[in-house]
Formats: sequence, C-alpha cells, structure tokens
Amino acid sequence: MAERQTRIEVHVDEDRGVFMISVAAELADMHPQTLRIYESRGLITPKRSPKNTRLYSQRDVERLKRIQQLTNEEGLNLAGVETVLEMETRVEAMRAELEAMRQRTRELEAKLDQEMERLHMEIVPYGAYEPETPARIPVRRPGESQ
Repeated sequence: MAERQTRIEVHVDEDRGVFMISVAAELADMHPQTLRIYESRGLITPKRSPKNTRLYSQRDVERLKRIQQLTNEEGLNLAGVETVLEMETRVEAMRAELEAMRQRTRELEAKLDQEMERLHMEIVPYGAYEPETPARIPVRRPGESQ
C-alpha cells in the first residue's frame, strides 16, 4: 500500500508574533540571549503574549538575519547596525513616497491628456476663418517712392 502525503501550506501575516524566543533564535541561527540583547538595544521589538512571553514574527526573524549579516559578514558593531537599519528604513519610506508621487503624476498626466482632448474638440481648428486667398499687403522698401 502506497503512502499518500499531503502538503499543507499555512500563510501567516509577516508581522504576527508566532515564534517563541527559542524557535526564533533557531530560525535566525542565534542564541536566545542574543535576541534579548538586541531587544534591549531596540534593534528588535517582539510582540508579547497575554502572559508576557516574547513572540517573534517572520519579519522579526528576517531582521535578526539581517543583523547577523551586518555583524558577521560586514563587521559592524551594534551601533553601526542601528545606523544601517535606520537608513534602510528611511530609504524604504522614501521609495514608497516616490512611488506614490509617480502614481499621482501618472494620474495627473492622464487627466491632463483627457482635458487637452476635450479642449481640442471644442476649439475651432486653426485657419477655419482665414480667407481662401491671402490678401496681399504692399511692402515698402527703403528708398522706394510711393
């Protein structure tokens, strides 16, 4: 008899605290005490259960991995990590703001195009009231008599 395997996929909000400190530490390949140190430095802020147990989200775990990369691979101390993380947060906020501005620009350009099209339909085409043959205007040149 062949065994049948069923795969179950669970999607959890990235910001929802679901991992206890031991699990989060294992996922980030760190010691639980390191997570406590990072929390005391303000680098990470886990959620808390009703019984005050730390609960880490997937986003927290990703941040822990980023901190580890900055300290182990880039050689930064925690003060440097704080600065880099703050700058990354600001850059992301600026990117979001820039994208919102670009979207608003696209909307305004579309509105302007519509208005230009509307006005184009209302305006009499250039030259509609000009005579068929242009009138000749006599031109006097210096030195010519009248």
